[in-house]
Amino acid sequence: MRILTLHSDFIEFEVKKKAIKEPEPLKKKKERIEQALVVFMSVEERDEKNPESTAKKAIENIKDIASQLKEKRIVLYPYVHLTSTPSSPKTALKVIDIIEQELKKDYDIHRSPFGWYKAFDIKCKGHPLSELSREFGPEVEKEEKELVSQAVKAEEKLKSYWHILEPNGKLTDVGKFNFKEHEKLKKFSYYEKAKVRAVTEEPAHVRYMRKLELVDYEPGSDSGNLRYYPKGRLIKSLLEDYVNKRVIEYGGLEVETPIMYDMAHPTLAKYLNRFPARQYKIQSDKRDFFLRFAACFGQFLMAHDATISYKNLPLKIYELTRYSFRREQRGELTGLRRLRAFTMPDVHALCADMEQAMNEYKIRFELCLDVLKRIGLSKDDIEMAIRFTKDFYKENKEFIESLVKKLGKPVLVEMWDQRHFYFVLKYELNFVDSMDKASALSTDQIDIENGERYDINYTDKNGKKHHPLILHCSPSGAIERVIYALLEKAYFDSEKGKKPMLPLWLNPTQARVIPVSDAFLKDSEKIMNELLKENIRADLDDRALHVGKKIREAEVEWCGIILVIGEKEKKSGKLPARIRGKKDLVTMSLAQLIDHIKKETKDMPVKPLPLPKLLSQRPVFVG
Repeated sequence: MRILTLHSDFIEFEVKKKAIKEPEPLKKKKERIEQALVVFMSVEERDEKNPESTAKKAIENIKDIASQLKEKRIVLYPYVHLTSTPSSPKTALKVIDIIEQELKKDYDIHRSPFGWYKAFDIKCKGHPLSELSREFGPEVEKEEKELVSQAVKAEEKLKSYWHILEPNGKLTDVGKFNFKEHEKLKKFSYYEKAKVRAVTEEPAHVRYMRKLELVDYEPGSDSGNLRYYPKGRLIKSLLEDYVNKRVIEYGGLEVETPIMYDMAHPTLAKYLNRFPARQYKIQSDKRDFFLRFAACFGQFLMAHDATISYKNLPLKIYELTRYSFRREQRGELTGLRRLRAFTMPDVHALCADMEQAMNEYKIRFELCLDVLKRIGLSKDDIEMAIRFTKDFYKENKEFIESLVKKLGKPVLVEMWDQRHFYFVLKYELNFVDSMDKASALSTDQIDIENGERYDINYTDKNGKKHHPLILHCSPSGAIERVIYALLEKAYFDSEKGKKPMLPLWLNPTQARVIPVSDAFLKDSEKIMNELLKENIRADLDDRALHVGKKIREAEVEWCGIILVIGEKEKKSGKLPARIRGKKDLVTMSLAQLIDHIKKETKDMPVKPLPLPKLLSQRPVFVG
């Protein structure tokens, strides 16, 4: 069973229609409850084994949360969307009834009706305990003993001190910082402090990713594994090519490593428990393996076997993992934001000592900022978190402040009394989305353990062997999250009255040509073919539709440039271009149009059109 609790100023719901054949009888079609702990709950298949035991655990958890909040009014809200493996309606209703009857003894209980589609409106209080998610059932305890690393358990109990560090070096407790001009940083800070990753509604980018026929859920796979339609695959591959290009220019040596590793391998087992991630486990030849959650394992084993001189340092080893795996909790999975299978650019740098590590860290920090900027995410779009121990901060204050100065705006600091992980310093560049949830993109860490743990050695100029320090960097973060951030940014633009759009270099259709009638099909096709020759992704709407409808559909697809061709355009050779993001038409020749597109997409990867160039020949993937 899974629950998501929201401490709320109010919740209001209204029954719309039946969700199952035989829902429970309606007592109230509409209700508003003020000041309450709202408990969204999903009963799962595994709970069928012992519904009474599951109900008992739910009651204990709800009472525990209510006591922390000193809240006596509770709303029970059946919400099947927290799980992909729901129980039968009969079992779910049984569990909810047990919970309701027991809680009634001590609490003022309200309940939304089971088995109905409902519209609801809720206002969450927003304090650190106002959003909590929990999971329990007959299989959970066994599963966590097998798959959850010691680092995950340590992270759950970790005591953190939260501050805001400004470019001038001023360090202020989060609760005392004036967020007046830093609203996104405020949202990010309180999200990080609360550590609540579960979602209660569909984020904006999910609607876009389906509407644009980019990405979709895959019901035939495990949760958090997605399908990519041709346009989505194009965008993903362009991003992959761009990040590969930047890392190789930086000096990364590209390698490829396996996706699964032996859980009994002594070195790997130790590192597995130092990394805060839940793992997938599989069996083969009576041995237990785990699916990698980063490229660290293969790269470190490779470095262990290599002969490395101090002259080779910093040694930069790179892999774009397709895929890495983390068994994220189901209530946290949503769209492209949080996945169980993801594409991660992972570049490590082996460094001789802390001085070399810090110098390299600065170079990579600039690389990360520039990679995001060229992708389409500026400093204004991201918020930074930086994490370290108190001692490391005292010893390296100037270095840490130099990173914040480079960013040029305040950042969130998480500080610990003691080091619990393999790194002494870590930052992430985060995107705050339409649900006020944050997701990490670029990151880098200074690892002081794994050089020794994996017995990686380099030889100094005197012939002595030493263990290197290791930097862990993803210049962009997971490729899927980059798409998520771009789509969420487009949503923010639409809320400001701007047209949602993608950067032109990523747009599946950079230019769409629309003839005003069949009489201009050949002229339009000639323009399209000239654009295609220049490696510009152009297509032609040759369907038997009114020109106005064709333009509207091109707008809905976020086509970068729309060209309508009629008698005037044929005679003059001048093309009135509807450039997405600009209010007025821009008239230019075909050569000028090509120059414009080339300038806008300069130095970025180029790939051909992912679908047939004639719209009449295209399938519909999402309809």
